[in-house]
Amino acid sequence: MIPEIGLYCLILAFCLSIVQGILPMAGSYIRATRWLQLAVPLSLLSCLLLCASFATLVYCFVADDFSLQYVANNSNTQLPVPYKISATWGAHEGSLLLWLLVLSLWSAVFSLRSSLLPVLIRARILSILGLLAAGFSAFTLFTSNPFTRNLPFVPDEGSDLNPLLQDFGLIVHPPMLYCGYVGFAVPFAFAIAALLEKDAATRTSVSHAWTRWVRPWANTAWAFLTIGIALGSWWAYYELGWGGWWFWDPVENASFMPWLAGTALIHSLAASDKRQLFSSWTLLLAIFAFSLSLLGTFLVRSGVLTSVHAFATDPTRGAFILVFLAIVIGGSLTLFALRAPTAPSSGYRFFSREMFVLLNSCLMAILLAIVCLGTLYPLIADALSWGKISVGPPYFNRFFLPLMAVVLLLLPVGVSLQWNDNQSFRALFVWARKPAAMAAFLSPLLLLALSIPFTFLAVLAAWLGAWVVCSTLTDVQNKLRNARSITQGLRSLRLAYWGMCIAHVGLAISAMGIGFTSLASEQRDLRLAPGESAEVAGYAFTFQQMQGGMGPNYSAQHAIFYVRAPDNTIRSLQPEKRQYLASGKTMTEAAIWPGFSRDIYISLGEALQPEAGDASAWSVRLHVKPAIRWIWLGAILMAIGATLSVFDKRYRHRNIHSDSPA
Repeated sequence: MIPEIGLYCLILAFCLSIVQGILPMAGSYIRATRWLQLAVPLSLLSCLLLCASFATLVYCFVADDFSLQYVANNSNTQLPVPYKISATWGAHEGSLLLWLLVLSLWSAVFSLRSSLLPVLIRARILSILGLLAAGFSAFTLFTSNPFTRNLPFVPDEGSDLNPLLQDFGLIVHPPMLYCGYVGFAVPFAFAIAALLEKDAATRTSVSHAWTRWVRPWANTAWAFLTIGIALGSWWAYYELGWGGWWFWDPVENASFMPWLAGTALIHSLAASDKRQLFSSWTLLLAIFAFSLSLLGTFLVRSGVLTSVHAFATDPTRGAFILVFLAIVIGGSLTLFALRAPTAPSSGYRFFSREMFVLLNSCLMAILLAIVCLGTLYPLIADALSWGKISVGPPYFNRFFLPLMAVVLLLLPVGVSLQWNDNQSFRALFVWARKPAAMAAFLSPLLLLALSIPFTFLAVLAAWLGAWVVCSTLTDVQNKLRNARSITQGLRSLRLAYWGMCIAHVGLAISAMGIGFTSLASEQRDLRLAPGESAEVAGYAFTFQQMQGGMGPNYSAQHAIFYVRAPDNTIRSLQPEKRQYLASGKTMTEAAIWPGFSRDIYISLGEALQPEAGDASAWSVRLHVKPAIRWIWLGAILMAIGATLSVFDKRYRHRNIHSDSPA
């Protein structure tokens, strides 16, 4: 009976989302106040129903209700309870229900936090969110229903969750990623609501004003997406056993593309908010950010891609998603083409912050195009019978990384400039001398401290990262120059400014981590038996012995390694080979000695054929990865920076209301 309750809640939420999508929108045109006022209670009620539906599915997993086909295919009585809960979104049907739940939560939060927005605008935004929810509800109900019964043949035992997903990463990565994905629906709805205004003058006014309203929502979504991508990278690093953190996998790219569009969006929003510039471009970026989130959903769920995420694919459902994608993206772009603001923006000077914000957005758009082309071209070529084409890391590294270096080079320059300012090239040169010299001094020291060889690319990565950090500190110093005291000066700076500084420093740290670990990592694949030793990058690895053990739902063999660092510090590491009892599948669990300056990484391969006097040798992969943790530290700082910006007092409702058009 409980699964039926979940199904009925999902059906009711679907019906309410249709009503939410139609009535408030119609009321905004006929000025029916009662219809407009329905938007908020409908969104809240839909959210409650979807929470109930999702909770019943979680209960079915925890209670081992194998009468549900979805539970029987993705769980087992031996599965630990935390993984039973995360198994709820571990496959296709449940992940879509989670997507829908997150959308309803965003809609509910917006309903509660937008009371001072113009009623008409709020109603249209909630109506658009309702239509999106209706589309995904229909997809879930008609093609991917997680409440389908196995009756009358109920299995006694489930098939088990994919061993790759029996990890903490499944608990945190998909929800965070979806919060970022779906969060861009709010800026998208803002943009469409502005474009739906019939009167051109009013449309232009709303298009200028909406940037102030939407900035906190865009920053929040971007912060979630940043953490979600970082968690996925970290999960792949320690779980897959090959020591990689990013492989330009198509599904990785599917999450990275909206991140790039979102990065361009939050910078363009700043210019639109401050100077009422680039309104049309900002609207287009808001449409692109969410459209690319939908595109990522299509790529992952349609089955057209082959990747390490293949557990979540189903080719039979691709047509529905494609049609929905065409309606949303095609309709929004058509509306933009017809209704984009045409009023001229106020002018801006060449050496001004406006110019560099625009340049940043354009560079991000080019980077987005590079990733999009590399991801979609193999699909296009296959569809047109041009043959099977694979686009791998060499393409992305050749075209993406040089442009990213340009972004890092220009980023501090834009921050140093003022709005509507026009500094001379000489003035910029004078300003840049100090941080450039500091970066030139610090970069070799950084390489020496991390024991990274002095190659051109390593020096460049260190200098670019130090350049961004030193330029940021110089800018803070310049802003405190005229303050009576440091304390007073620090208090005078807005949270949005601190958020920007922290985010930029985070980007620099991530960039250095990417550069150092890509250029200076050392790896050896060896045949080792107990008692044998090997050395990598000054670290001595000694294989002591093999031991067996049992986990909650698996048997394990783990190797005991002693690792001696150059400073004679010794650490014991125990990589494992696990065989899961229910499925019989084998997984590798790497052992990691984490550190701020480097990671020591050991993964256990297969048992090898014995040689003379060697009956228990194993294939072993040893890694020394400098500064790899900087990648995720930088991502955390970027997310913190975006979150701080959300709490800037300029974005509180009492200030927004004064700028709102009637």
